[in-house]
Amino acid sequence: MAEEAQQEEKNQDAAEVEVPAKFKAIVDTVSAMSVVDLAELVKVLEEKFGVSAAAPMAMMGAAAPAAGAAGAEEEASAVVNIELTEAGGNKIAVIKVVREITEKGLKDAKDMVDGAPQVVKEGVERAEAEAIKKKLEEAGAKVTFK
Repeated sequence: MAEEAQQEEKNQDAAEVEVPAKFKAIVDTVSAMSVVDLAELVKVLEEKFGVSAAAPMAMMGAAAPAAGAAGAEEEASAVVNIELTEAGGNKIAVIKVVREITEKGLKDAKDMVDGAPQVVKEGVERAEAEAIKKKLEEAGAKVTFK
């Protein structure tokens, strides 16, 4: 239900923006994509053109206070920290996922899982964070965003 509310909110925001005719097809295609597909598209475009989407986000974050408190809160939620709150019953599977996410060794990943609650990854885009959360939850862990 939360995803439906977010999608509805995005649709309302999109309706307020006037899209030039030459970009209409592209905007319609992007609007129909899932969050995971959009994250993958961003990565492909970053590699193709040798750019990073992080720099514009940082500049937008700096401009957010001038736009008002609501804009600042929206920008702040675009980048999150992923916190492992509980390892769950299948600790070995969680350790494997933590190793994959953090690219750390077995001992470091095990210490991280044993030390829960602990931040697993910091400064992650919301779409990527959702994918990581899904992996960890499938392994049996409980995850929150900070």
